[in-house]
Amino acid sequence: MSHILAVDQGTTSSRAIIFDSAMKIVAVAQEEFTQHFPQSGWVEHDADDLWSTVAGTARAAIEKADLKPADIAAIGITNQRETTLIWDKATGKPIHRAIVWQDRRTADFCAQAKAAGHEPMITEKTGLLLDPYFSGTKVKYILDTVEGARERARRGELLFGTVDTYLIWRMTGGARHVTDATNAARTLLFNIREGRWDEDICKLFDIPMDVLPEVKDCAADFGMARADLFGREIPILGVAGDQQAATVGQACFEPGMMKSTYGTGCFALLNTGDAPVTSTNRLLTTIAYQFDGKPTYALEGSIFVAGAVVQWLRDGLKIIRDAGETQPLAEAADKTQELILVPAFTGLGAPYWQPESRGAIFGLTRNSGPEELARAALESVGFQTRDLLEAMRADWPGGSDDSVLRVDGGMTASDWTMQFLADILGAEVDRPVIKETTAVGAAWLAGMRAGLYPDQQGFAEAWSLERRFDPQMASDIGNARYARWKKAVAATISV
Repeated sequence: MSHILAVDQGTTSSRAIIFDSAMKIVAVAQEEFTQHFPQSGWVEHDADDLWSTVAGTARAAIEKADLKPADIAAIGITNQRETTLIWDKATGKPIHRAIVWQDRRTADFCAQAKAAGHEPMITEKTGLLLDPYFSGTKVKYILDTVEGARERARRGELLFGTVDTYLIWRMTGGARHVTDATNAARTLLFNIREGRWDEDICKLFDIPMDVLPEVKDCAADFGMARADLFGREIPILGVAGDQQAATVGQACFEPGMMKSTYGTGCFALLNTGDAPVTSTNRLLTTIAYQFDGKPTYALEGSIFVAGAVVQWLRDGLKIIRDAGETQPLAEAADKTQELILVPAFTGLGAPYWQPESRGAIFGLTRNSGPEELARAALESVGFQTRDLLEAMRADWPGGSDDSVLRVDGGMTASDWTMQFLADILGAEVDRPVIKETTAVGAAWLAGMRAGLYPDQQGFAEAWSLERRFDPQMASDIGNARYARWKKAVAATISV
């Protein structure tokens, strides 16, 4: 039993990755599934699609690796966070499609609850903002709108879970209704200070607590996958939400360590140690990971548009055919032009939280062209990351001003973008050898629990750097450019 199966269930696709005893990738299988948009602002998934793509890719990855079921020591799971499912305890049939984290249908309820003064209590207990993004109001919506659901929930006939919980329930044939602390911390129902489901919030949302899963450490016994799935029973030993799994995969185990994942958007997490830090800058306080019943906390900030700005250059402006063209364009840009692009296509995320804002470009001249627009697009990601870093430093004075940022995700392939990121942050930016850090985190959690992989210290020592980007821009120049960015954002918000 020398391999680990990592399941990475994402928003648009499911992937399965096989890691060997040296934590090297030996096989990958991936399958996309349908997105459902029943109304504007509503996003749903079919639970059967989530399950079938996970089971199918897991089998395909094992086959690609030319392995037998006996070769798999354990399963690790990482998942899209906040997406919400409720199903029949007896039959396993969902009573509603999964409501995806992007879904905004509970915005009115959130506004009413804020107006009634409930947000401070919820934020104090959960570390989260009262927003449709999180699971709790989605659970309330399903119980409110599906006929008889709340009464059935009170009778103990229904179960709630985020995607990890649903997958484990299916894998174990209904034997285990469990989640991990990182996924529980994203539900809006979990008291991250006391490590338990919160009765006051559940009462406010009218959610019977019997529907909630048992909460476990990230590396724990989550049950046995059924023998008929893979040819023998395989233990599920590691679970973490995707951004927390990336934090683990980047070995950000010391307070002050920070990771940032650059995909369509960007998620940055700063390890703040064994005490939760309350944000005064509209960041989220969350659990980074939990071992031996002891949570390690983090501050989290999200950027709505990172890689999506490159997609806009391609699909909207049509000035590139693929993402790889942005770097040479940026390198060729006229340095005397200082375009600022604020990519608020779907509003501004942390620390602004301005959902109604829209994008803007400042500094255009007759000579501005594709090169300058490409450079401004890539630079916008650096500027937004500095927004998060500045907010984190303000929230956590114990943090160091010379923090190293570990990065992953598709945009990190651009050396130019990573160099600008280091320059504008005035901090070192480290890019790892293995870019699949989310899957690595899930694999290590399971492999460590199984005794196949090293402990926390050993894993941190084994983390491998592919390239470090050192700041090369003079700090006064960087600060002046960032000041222009802040003015552009302020102008965008005021429109």
